[in-house]
Amino acid sequence: MEQITITATKRAVLGKRVQKLRNAGTMPGVLYGHNVETTHVEMNERDFNKAFKQAGESTIINLVIDGQTQPVLIHDVQHHYLKGQPIHVDFYAVNMTEKLTATIPVHFIGEAPAVKAMGGVLVKNLSEVEVECLPGDLPQFIEVDISSLNTFEDAIRVSELKVSDKVRIINNPEDMVANVTAPRSDEEMAELEKAPVAEDVSKVEGVVKPEDDAKAEGEAPAKEEKS
Repeated sequence: MEQITITATKRAVLGKRVQKLRNAGTMPGVLYGHNVETTHVEMNERDFNKAFKQAGESTIINLVIDGQTQPVLIHDVQHHYLKGQPIHVDFYAVNMTEKLTATIPVHFIGEAPAVKAMGGVLVKNLSEVEVECLPGDLPQFIEVDISSLNTFEDAIRVSELKVSDKVRIINNPEDMVANVTAPRSDEEMAELEKAPVAEDVSKVEGVVKPEDDAKAEGEAPAKEEKS
């Protein structure tokens, strides 16, 4: 894969004032990690979005700050609670000679006969796995071929995932990655339709209330304010 590079500069603007940077098309961020001094940075928003689309959070990229190159992982990206676009990024500096752990996405390929021929429902139990390896050996993703799911009894487990011998998967080998369940009967569907629906969205996992997200008003992420 072609080496991905993001060019940044050191950032003096902190706190609520970073909203002015965002309005000008600049992405604020911070660099920290292995043997580096925590550094606030800024970069072109479009350049970051392009690199992030290519690299995700599991590919080593070169972060060039004022001419100095540092291999990093995109460790955390904060998004606007309504618009969804990235508004702040954490870069984690790595040592290319020391092993690290990282979360790698799982990509499903192929077609499951139990779905196509038997009308079953594909269940993706894992969307990512945790691995340990040298930074240079990190896979961008792990492919899972579901064409082996011929019946409702078949399953793909972590132990069956194919990775380089330089990569160790940390998850329990018996964890199920994918399987196919039988289609629900008319009686089961009728019972589901009778189930109560949560009215208070604040109690639904994953829903963030606007008042809990200071970034909605352009305030700096908590990580910046602590610096």
